[in-house]
Amino acid sequence: MATYPVKNKETGETKDVVMSVHAWDDWIKENPDWERYYTPDNAPGFGEVGEWKDKLRVTKPGWNEVLEKVQKAPSARQKFKL
Repeated sequence: MATYPVKNKETGETKDVVMSVHAWDDWIKENPDWERYYTPDNAPGFGEVGEWKDKLRVTKPGWNEVLEKVQKAPSARQKFKL
């Protein structure tokens, strides 16, 4: 079951609707006065944003050494910019 935050277009009332993903299309057709409503608290997450190498360097201090060893391997196809 999924939770859909919705807002009434006319009254501004907000609520959460809990239903299956398949039932959502029917519900939205039957309730044209309601629309999806996202706030920073209920917005879906999209994962982390940023450069993965920089994050690894900060959180894992030995990561630079790991990348250097990978680059020196005879079969290395990828060259990382350190």
